[in-house]
Amino acid sequence: MQTLYLFLVLLLLATLVYHFGRKRAIAVAGGQDWVQSLHSLPSYYGLYAAVWAALPAMLLLGLWAAFQDTILATLITGELTAGELKGQRLEFLINDIKALTRGGLAARDASPELRAVAETYARYQQLSQILIWVLVLGLALGGGSLALKATHPELRARNHVESTVLVILVVFSSIAILTTFGIVLSVLFESIRFFQKVSWQEFLFGLHWSPQIALRADQVAASGAFGAVPLFAGTMLISVIAMALAVPIGLMSAIYLSEYAPRVVRAWAKPTLEVLAGIPTVVYGFFAALTVAPAIRDLGTSVGLDVSSESGLAAGLVMGVMIIPLVSSLSDDVINAVPQSMRDGALALGATPSETIKRVVLPAALPGIVGGILLAVSRAIGETMIVVMAAGVAANLTANPLESVTTVTVQIVVLLTGDQEFDSAKTLAAFALGLTLFVVTLTLNVIALHIVRKYREQYE
Repeated sequence: MQTLYLFLVLLLLATLVYHFGRKRAIAVAGGQDWVQSLHSLPSYYGLYAAVWAALPAMLLLGLWAAFQDTILATLITGELTAGELKGQRLEFLINDIKALTRGGLAARDASPELRAVAETYARYQQLSQILIWVLVLGLALGGGSLALKATHPELRARNHVESTVLVILVVFSSIAILTTFGIVLSVLFESIRFFQKVSWQEFLFGLHWSPQIALRADQVAASGAFGAVPLFAGTMLISVIAMALAVPIGLMSAIYLSEYAPRVVRAWAKPTLEVLAGIPTVVYGFFAALTVAPAIRDLGTSVGLDVSSESGLAAGLVMGVMIIPLVSSLSDDVINAVPQSMRDGALALGATPSETIKRVVLPAALPGIVGGILLAVSRAIGETMIVVMAAGVAANLTANPLESVTTVTVQIVVLLTGDQEFDSAKTLAAFALGLTLFVVTLTLNVIALHIVRKYREQYE
């Protein structure tokens, strides 16, 4: 909370410095009538001063927020490794001290030594908060003062401000890229640890998935089974069912709304379709588990079929309904983006509206449609709640949609739920599954990029 207050104070201070910088620029120019003698507009001089006042101070504040706990923990480490506290796990003691300082741990439940260290920790914390207020505000005032002092007509304020904004944009873009790179590396390294325990041949081609590892060698499933083929098959089965429902209905509805529907129908039909996209997936899961799955089971029983109470068909159908708005909305936007001149040219040559749609509009919109469909495929592959509630968690290797199956994402959730040992093959298997999904998604994106480039060359 102190960090938030200090951040708000910095924003207020930067606003004041902006106004002072703007007024000083006008003053050094000789008045409002002589601002044309300035290299930049007065507002840029204000922004220049505000940047110098806020940016270094915010960098210091960010560093303090990131490393405060580490520094304070280092300061009290000596007291935690002496006396009766010696021999206890350091991270547990630090967590207890933080809880005691915040009031989350009753003082009567803590030992006198721990209370003494907690008092020292609280004192260090108060001193650090005072110090950061002084340093941050002092740096902001100093930077703003230097910027105001440096204001003169020849100062290229606009160039400096634009360069600073460009650097900020590059930094944030780099953070996004590096974050993605870090996620991939973390998954890759943990997957390598997994494959050091389990062979990749067993993982990719094994037909039995039972990651439970017993604590003793005489227990059942002491070594576990990590054949992921049942998970891949279940993911593909449910995704195919979902896309078989979502793609035709979504694409046909997009064509109707874009090319045939009157404005009144489109005005209420498109928002109604998009409302489905805002429904939480857990609601779809309830609908699948309580309505669709029992209906499929009763229907199958009436015709003599053995249908599981949790089936891939129920999950796939409900997931397809959930994905229909995504396919329809994206396809509708892409079709509407096709230039009207292409439609007019086809009609002028004697083509019927249906022929125009089939031979002109859809080929021109195909790159965007393919992108929307692949986005829908990614959504289907990554869905978890519907599968958990409607298809179950049993890793059965089957192509029968009436049986219970599971998917890769469901097993990742199951493996990483609760307290886990990140040295066991059971937990590390989740990272191997995540790496596999990443490779599959990357492959789909490469294929989509090839299709998009191929047709874009023909219609641009």
